[in-house]
Amino acid sequence: MAVGGRGGGGKHSSKSDADSGFLGLRPTSVDPALRRRRRGPRNKKRGWRRLAQEPLGLEVDQFLEDVRLQERTSGGLLSEAPNEKLFFVDTGSKEKGLTKKRTKVQKKSLLLKKPLRVDLILENTSKVPAPKDVLAHQVPNAKKLRRKEQLWEKLAKQGELPREVRRAQARLLNPPAARTKPGPQDTVERPFYDLWASDNPLDRPLIGQDEFFLEQTKKKGVKRPPRLHTKPSQAPAVEVAPAGASYNPSFEDHQVHHPDQASLLSGASLAASLCWVVLGTPEVVGAGSPDGAPGPAWGVRKGSLEEGTPEPRQRQRLREGFRVQQAALRAARLRHQELFRLRGIKAQVALRLAELARRRRQRQARREAEADKPRRLGRLKYQAPDIDVQLSSELTDSLRTLKPEGNILRDRFKSFQRRNMIEPRERAKFKRKYKVKLVEKRAFREIQ
Repeated sequence: MAVGGRGGGGKHSSKSDADSGFLGLRPTSVDPALRRRRRGPRNKKRGWRRLAQEPLGLEVDQFLEDVRLQERTSGGLLSEAPNEKLFFVDTGSKEKGLTKKRTKVQKKSLLLKKPLRVDLILENTSKVPAPKDVLAHQVPNAKKLRRKEQLWEKLAKQGELPREVRRAQARLLNPPAARTKPGPQDTVERPFYDLWASDNPLDRPLIGQDEFFLEQTKKKGVKRPPRLHTKPSQAPAVEVAPAGASYNPSFEDHQVHHPDQASLLSGASLAASLCWVVLGTPEVVGAGSPDGAPGPAWGVRKGSLEEGTPEPRQRQRLREGFRVQQAALRAARLRHQELFRLRGIKAQVALRLAELARRRRQRQARREAEADKPRRLGRLKYQAPDIDVQLSSELTDSLRTLKPEGNILRDRFKSFQRRNMIEPRERAKFKRKYKVKLVEKRAFREIQ
């Protein structure tokens, strides 16, 4: 690099004078100080591009890469490293130590000491120290804690100690009694008691204390409402299967619950109901017999369709007034006669009370009969499951060849619905949120 001016009298500096002491690790590493730099505009964009593409820009990048490589591998520049780090004293060959044969135990111990290649890859081989994390050394509320420490140091000189120190000293002076764990013998000798009884040993220490205090300290549980003590249905949790569902039923019991027999019975009942509807309707009965004979007529009275004869308005008003007068006299006479009908009135009241009592008993019986039936808890109605009955061809004479029938989870789920513990549900329907797009692959299209 030129040191002197541009005139003829200026001298060019030698290569040794221009050497800056840079030592590269690569054979292509060149000190950028030895290169001449071409002048050009640097305040334009084309100047930036030219400098990046010129040899000088490439050499600067290469120089910086060499510096970073030396910092990673050796912890600093080799030109600044001392001689003890760059050179070592050769004290001779180590052939004597290598000629010794290692035993299998020594080889195994060496293999165990050697780290795995996976761990070596994950190790940090860079000699550049990690940047200091300032946030990791910061303490939240450091100024407040420092002031508190200064305050307690000042109070400690006066003889006043913090509360934690005072409690620790009190524990040292009066240590708590050691709790002995109950052994197996104590557990065996402990008597049995009813956990839900009112006088169980767990609730005895709480007898006589304030109810509000026990509730606030959570030593006494919240009182359960009375509705939680009553079951939603009086139906049994597990019902005994009918005799026809046995693995070895009798012929009569099996035919009652046989699927084919049940379908025949339901078809017969449906046909009987249809016949009753067809034969019992007034329109069909009144139409006549198949022989053509007229049947009983379902008509109206003839007098209701006849028109009345006209009469003068004055006579009609007189008749209406006389009718109203007769009705008033009849009502007065009945009120006068009711004084002498006390016995009959008492009999009517007794009959009315008996009728009300009968209706009350009927409602109670209906309510008790419906107590075991499932109620309508949701929008769906409860549907009783089918009885798990095997066909005649599926019945076996050995338990080894018997096939299981039904599902225990489905049976318990239906039992919860029947006992009004959960509402009847149906499986959620799958609904696609997007439209399905059919795409024909190119490979498949080429085959066709």
